[in-house]
Amino acid sequence: MSSSEVQLRQLLSHGLPAVNTAGCRFSQVQGLTGESWRIEGDGIHLLARQQTKDKYALGVSRCREGSVLKQAGQGIGPQVLLQTPGWLILEWLAGDKVSDSVFLAFNETGKLAALIVQLHQQPLSGYRLNLQGQFARYWQQLDRRRLTPTWLRWQQVFMQNRPPQPLMLAPLHMDIHSGNLLVQGQRLRLIDWEYAADGDIALELAALFRANQFSPAAQQSFLRHYVRQGYAGLPQLLAQVQRWLPWVDYLMLMWFEVRWQQSGDRAFLRWGDALYRRFCLPFHTQAT
Repeated sequence: MSSSEVQLRQLLSHGLPAVNTAGCRFSQVQGLTGESWRIEGDGIHLLARQQTKDKYALGVSRCREGSVLKQAGQGIGPQVLLQTPGWLILEWLAGDKVSDSVFLAFNETGKLAALIVQLHQQPLSGYRLNLQGQFARYWQQLDRRRLTPTWLRWQQVFMQNRPPQPLMLAPLHMDIHSGNLLVQGQRLRLIDWEYAADGDIALELAALFRANQFSPAAQQSFLRHYVRQGYAGLPQLLAQVQRWLPWVDYLMLMWFEVRWQQSGDRAFLRWGDALYRRFCLPFHTQAT
């Protein structure tokens, strides 16, 4: 039995005494940002998410995650059962996994937009997303051998310039893709709220488009459905998404680099290679 499992069993016995973990099976859940624990037993289906140094280095706060879920995740994400400085205990959401093709189909039918509109209409959590704070944290963890003078200049650009003024503040998930979507009957549910916080709705959409490599047609389809139910000004929303795209690209580059440092897995470098080339080329070759 690992030390984390021992710690987790003690936490549950004190924090959730009604949950009898005797005979429960504890198994690690692997993901891009590390491990969580699935707890299964007689009538018990839980997910335990630990606050670790690596998670903190990536900007993950279980305190923020739990608060956003409590405030904005009702009916969209999992229920929070217990929250401590070191752990977040959630219900384990059951449902059908979503393939990339089904994810794109949900975009075409408007189901994806409806889910995100529902999220964006929830009350604010009080935790404002701070991209520049993320950039500063990530910068300290980069491999100095990969830094270039041009990259330093980009860091200065993003740190010294103000982010776009929000069109509308709302709770954001900030990691919406097929792997974080579940189907429960007629409902869609979102899991993995590690990066959730309050921010501009257009930032969420820029991250959605980039992370899922939406084609221009897929972006137009999403926005058409979104403005019918959410923010009504399509030209303003489209222009705001475009303003956020460089910020999202830079965030993704930094995240890939930090994950490579943490894991040693060069797949993160391959995934970020196009971004690396873009931001490390001389400024005069960059698109304005």
